[in-house]
Amino acid sequence: MRCRPCCVLSSGIDVSIAAQILDIAKQRGVMVTCAESCTGGMIAAALTDIAGSSAVFERGFVTYTNAAKQDMLDVKATTLKAHGAVSEEVAREMACGALANSDAQIAVSVTGIAGPGGSEHKPEGRVCFGLAHNGKVFSETIEFGALGREKVREGARDHALQLILSSFSRSA
Repeated sequence: MRCRPCCVLSSGIDVSIAAQILDIAKQRGVMVTCAESCTGGMIAAALTDIAGSSAVFERGFVTYTNAAKQDMLDVKATTLKAHGAVSEEVAREMACGALANSDAQIAVSVTGIAGPGGSEHKPEGRVCFGLAHNGKVFSETIEFGALGREKVREGARDHALQLILSSFSRSA
């Protein structure tokens, strides 16, 4: 079933997934936060496009530079040096740092190479995700490919929202 045009938020995301996240978080009494690099606030925008989101969306961190990741999210310089900003290790530290620096109980993080560009070892379209919830930290890497900056960022936003939603079913 396709969503009618009225169901698409200004952020471009189908309202149903963001609304589900907010509804479940409200029912469970949990707050959500996000730590974003390559998405530049798109996850926060998707959640806050919905009226009443302030009941469960605690804050968002846009940490585009390594210095911002260190200052705002407590990402270690040694982790950045050893693995680079686009790594699951950094994504995990970003998610944990978002929880530590907020009053939220669930955090998603995104760091990647939206393009254009990249390298042989870190190609365009590689995005690393972190999720911290219930004392557990999960990370994964998705290779979106060289779809273009806009499509990679949209894909990363949508995947991050899906991670939040699926975390609720894992903790039910």
